Amino acid sequence: MQIWLNLLVVVQMLSAIAMIGLVLVQHGKGADMGASFGSGASGSLFGATGSANFLSRSTAVCAAVFFLATLGLALLSSGVSSEDAGGSVLDRAAPAAVAASDAASAAASSPAPAASSAPAIPTQ
Repeated sequence: MQIWLNLLVVVQMLSAIAMIGLVLVQHGKGADMGASFGSGASGSLFGATGSANFLSRSTAVCAAVFFLATLGLALLSSGVSSEDAGGSVLDRAAPAAVAASDAASAAASSPAPAASSAPAIPTQ
């Protein structure tokens, strides 16, 4: 089970890095006017608009892989038992709350200390 979690984390990280790189390589909408005045986009490997389609489709594939890896990680980690993963936050907080209530009940059952020198606050 741990091997699948590690594999999905690696796939997720690689797809995230590839997606970041593909987004940074793409041209914005304002670059279309500059590309028409001799920047060499028409002589590229994919043609005038072929690189934009290839990059946008590659970005979409990387995004799909990223989301599937995230979904897989969520499903696999929800099936991990609490003993293996150290428990959830609520599981770890419950014993602490029980210990605190035990300490409070022990303090309440012990004999009362001497009168305090603090002034009494009237209740209404």
